[in-house]
Amino acid sequence: MKTIKSTNFDLDWNCILSDYITAVNWSPDGSTLAISSAAGELKLFVENESIALQEATNASIDGLSFSGDGQFIAVGGQDGKVKIWDTSNNQLITTLENAPAWIDQLAWSPCQNLLAFSLGRYVQIWNADIQEIVITLNFETSSVLSIDWSHDGKFLAVAGYQGVKIWRSHEWDEDPYFFSVPSASVAVVWSGDGKYLASGNIDKTICVLETNFIVNAKQAEPWLMHGFPGKIRHLAWSKVSTSKHEPLLASASAEGIVVWEKQDDASLGWGATILSNHFNTVEAIQFAPDSLMLASAAADGWLCLWKKAKKIAQTFQGASKGFSSIAWHPQGNKIAAGGQNGEVIIWSKGSRGVGFA
Repeated sequence: MKTIKSTNFDLDWNCILSDYITAVNWSPDGSTLAISSAAGELKLFVENESIALQEATNASIDGLSFSGDGQFIAVGGQDGKVKIWDTSNNQLITTLENAPAWIDQLAWSPCQNLLAFSLGRYVQIWNADIQEIVITLNFETSSVLSIDWSHDGKFLAVAGYQGVKIWRSHEWDEDPYFFSVPSASVAVVWSGDGKYLASGNIDKTICVLETNFIVNAKQAEPWLMHGFPGKIRHLAWSKVSTSKHEPLLASASAEGIVVWEKQDDASLGWGATILSNHFNTVEAIQFAPDSLMLASAAADGWLCLWKKAKKIAQTFQGASKGFSSIAWHPQGNKIAAGGQNGEVIIWSKGSRGVGFA
């Protein structure tokens, strides 16, 4: 593929942890990068300084999330514990014991200090303001495989075997909205503009449903995309719209990436653009916050930036055994990546490569 050479992201900072990087996540204001590993390490990178909130425990951290206001950071993992720190002083304020459950899905509401986390077939909601569990939601048909809040915090989508359940955050006790899939949904993601909910499924399909049907509690047949080489491992919506005033939806399956755009003619559904450059499993995809630039990271050791989600703008290496995770800075001027051998790397626009650790 033709490379566009105008992006100019340069190596800015790097370090290495003792094991596979399970997540990298920027704070909402972009001042802090949080990093977690399969060894249980949790570290913060702030102004060229590395701060250890937790050293290796030999129990993997599998969920990492900042609260919407950046006041709290929460992790969950193999040991069944959900731990929450106050970021103003980096003090651990709460540990929720759930052993032997494995906490691998965890997310804060974007608008309230509500933390949702998986607990087998259940999702619990913890309220940071009163430091209590306020509700336990029963998915029933399987373990919870994915969770995501809507952009306005009004809905929580929970995915698993045979479909997705959507609860209203101001009516937890009411029956959830449900749309079914033939197999199991393993990735569920709301679009940033709130118009759509996408479900990536184990039967090599994607379902996209208009949020309007959920708001009005009306059943509808979602759009169905198929023909992928394997299960849909990752989904990502663009945060800005195209000239058609619609967000893009990127999907990753095996080593392939497909970008979807809703067509003007409703009968045509969603048009697909195939991005081919990786030769091993794509482990992470994410759109930049301020453009249609798409980042993809794979087990082949390549991180690719795709201009307008179409052409390669720049490629990076630096993870000897492949990449595992990526995160755009909220201002879009930096991108962080984690590696399967413990590498953590930040590239910045116009950086001169200072601040290595």
